[in-house]
Amino acid sequence: MGEFELIRRFFQPLAGRSASSSLILGPGDDCAIQRVPDGRDLVFSVDTLVEDVHFPKAYPSDKLAWRALAAAASDLAAMGAEPVCFTLALTLPCADESWLSAFSRGLSQAAEEFGLALAGGDTTRGPLVVTLQVHGVVPKGQGLHRNGAKNGDLVCVSGCLGDAGAALEYLAEPDPTQDMQAVLQRYHQPLPRLALGQQLSGVASAAIDISDGLAADLEHILEASGVGASIRAEAIPLSPALVRLTGDQAVDYALRSGDDYELCVTLPPAGWQALPSDIRQQLSVIGSIEPEPGLRIQGWQGTADQHGFDHFRSMS
Repeated sequence: MGEFELIRRFFQPLAGRSASSSLILGPGDDCAIQRVPDGRDLVFSVDTLVEDVHFPKAYPSDKLAWRALAAAASDLAAMGAEPVCFTLALTLPCADESWLSAFSRGLSQAAEEFGLALAGGDTTRGPLVVTLQVHGVVPKGQGLHRNGAKNGDLVCVSGCLGDAGAALEYLAEPDPTQDMQAVLQRYHQPLPRLALGQQLSGVASAAIDISDGLAADLEHILEASGVGASIRAEAIPLSPALVRLTGDQAVDYALRSGDDYELCVTLPPAGWQALPSDIRQQLSVIGSIEPEPGLRIQGWQGTADQHGFDHFRSMS
């Protein structure tokens, strides 16, 4: 099977599925065309996933496709963006039809769930690498940034943290328990908080998606904003499954492990009070922003490296 037949069979059907009218021209030409509506800013981000670095060898391709697009779409959520489209660059050791069929199925399901249309891309031969660029739009001047946190703001997170990190222990488990299945679901099929990000646009003072662990990602906000923070370990939301599986280490997983793709945001107290109750219910207040630089974690005795995942630190 040649490259163009591969594209026609497995990826052309994914084009044109966006609810947005901003994608004017998708796959089939030299470039895609996206129109940015008046009063909107273009937001875009690119992610690369490499086999045996970001996902294990022989990882099911339908799950890989979902995770790859979810990781990229989570960056749009952190900016408060409305999703529009994505491009795909896929490097494959060979054109395995079974692998491609499952990959395109998983990608199609994720694209429909996230409201993204395939705008184009490229395929080539080599070690397995998946690169996705996502595009979205935000109301002009209202994109969420990392550098807006102010003294007195509340630190909030969405959902529960640590499940995906704990799931790594059970990827090869032949007969996972119900709790193992629960955390594995969070790893295999993360759900980026796209709607919540849009609801917080123009309200939150700063935001980031939690991809490298809460401690590391919150530190990014603090460094960009020139502030510090104090958070309470007991306030960090943990799933019952994670607590049952990991016991006293559950908070460590929440602070240090990545791939949750939840949001960490800072909000002025008045902004928090003004949020509708259905939005507040999606968030947990875990601490507050302080003028003194650095992150302080009350009620936690760990010594976690808060730098988070870094592709090159082990090479230096």
